[in-house]
Amino acid sequence: MAYQMYVSLQGDNRIVRFLMNPETGSLEPNGAVEISGGPGPLAFDPDRTTLYAGRRDAFILSSYAIDQKTGDLTPTGDVELGGEPCYLSTDYTGRYVLSAYYQAGYCAVHPIDANGAVGAAATEWLETGSGAHCFMTDPSNRYAFLPHIANGSGGIARLPVDRQEAVNAIYQYRFDVATGRLTANDPLVVPQGEEVGPRHYRFHPRMDLMYMSNEQDGSVTVYAMDSSYGTLTPVQTISTLPEGYAERKLCSQIQIHPEGTQLYVGNRGHNTIASFAIDRTTGMLTATGWTDVDPVPRAFSLDPTGNFLYVTGLDTGNIIGFRVDRQSGGLTRLETHAVGSLPMWVLITDLPG
Repeated sequence: MAYQMYVSLQGDNRIVRFLMNPETGSLEPNGAVEISGGPGPLAFDPDRTTLYAGRRDAFILSSYAIDQKTGDLTPTGDVELGGEPCYLSTDYTGRYVLSAYYQAGYCAVHPIDANGAVGAAATEWLETGSGAHCFMTDPSNRYAFLPHIANGSGGIARLPVDRQEAVNAIYQYRFDVATGRLTANDPLVVPQGEEVGPRHYRFHPRMDLMYMSNEQDGSVTVYAMDSSYGTLTPVQTISTLPEGYAERKLCSQIQIHPEGTQLYVGNRGHNTIASFAIDRTTGMLTATGWTDVDPVPRAFSLDPTGNFLYVTGLDTGNIIGFRVDRQSGGLTRLETHAVGSLPMWVLITDLPG
């Protein structure tokens, strides 16, 4: 059974779809859904029955029911937002959408109804500071983390003068699944070095570890997470770039292999995907190489099996497929498809139909 792939195109106001062959990794175009307002970040609910889209130009969060046989999307709800969303996730119960707002400097929590639709007012809308870029709960669903990049990526100047200084820190919260409310953890702030810029993160599937891509520093930091208190302690930082590279550093998304054996980070500017082996005992990282991709690899994703990785080029409007070597984590290039203007997100799922 083919997998379903969804790619949001902010510049074309649509989500394009592909059928993905789980044996070969090949892609077959499968239509598009027209969505006004510049769709950007995407997220599935835990059961993969609903897709959520942040419409960045319209300041709207939308929900779409996923046909479990065909993958078709049907609109089910909208809710107006107070800013431009740059990241979406759902909590592990599928009762809430969490979102981050890089430009507005907020994070939010919105309730999801019994049918998977959004529409009700936010249970939380917190002003945190400029550069908020990712927001998820941990696997226990008791804690949530909000990294903020540092200055240097552009766009901050669109904010009011008194809010143009990016935070360059991770905020730690306790999450109440009964109410959808957030409480500042103690401490609230995980400070960073100068111009580090924590951006996106992933959790190890078996260990109490978080992996954070650092946008301005061009690095990944491994954090030990205290599962009793929901607080982070850095234990390793490793560059995402080859030794001697002296040009602009600008990390993007980060993805972890479902078996917790490999980690991948996008390098904009260097225009590569950096690969890391994850130690099976300690969870620490060892750099294993860099794979050339199209300019500005902002969005990329592994398929559900971890056998294939797909990378978009923001400047070219292409998506490139790679086969993942299960032993080394190395990437072998497959095929390239044109997708459209400003690809912002890639999601892949296996539906039961």
